[in-house]
Amino acid sequence: MTRFSLPRTTVTTSVRLTDGVLRPGLLFTSDRVATHEGHETVLELLNRADPFFPFRPEGGAGVLLLAKAHTVSVSVHEPAFPDPARLEAARVAEVELTLAGGTTLSGRASFEQPEFHSRLLDFLNGSREPFFAVTQDSTTHFVNRAHVLYARPRD
Repeated sequence: MTRFSLPRTTVTTSVRLTDGVLRPGLLFTSDRVATHEGHETVLELLNRADPFFPFRPEGGAGVLLLAKAHTVSVSVHEPAFPDPARLEAARVAEVELTLAGGTTLSGRASFEQPEFHSRLLDFLNGSREPFFAVTQDSTTHFVNRAHVLYARPRD
């Protein structure tokens, strides 16, 4: 049988599932997307409609297909907004999140919202996309909204 595959970029990451275990490994993003130049971002991968994504655990022999519905967060060392112009235009909110399983995460959520919808509540409620980004130092955490128990604005 001939295997058909599209070019992929590997991204070093850590994935936390609903079982609470943090798993280091690799994600596979598309080398090309229709909406912009360059490879697919982790946020784009997570917010695609596909219910599963490929993940190779560190030291693992094979690829696991992880269910997005059971993915609490994905952490990488890359900016949430790779486009500096978008980052400059984005609003920033300091936030503390308590996630399913009791993990607490503090950082900055950058989002693109109109001025009259600039509160953290507006951002959390205003998107249909399941994952959003929170930056903490040089790490970006892509958090599944469905697994946020509560959020606390810090500013």
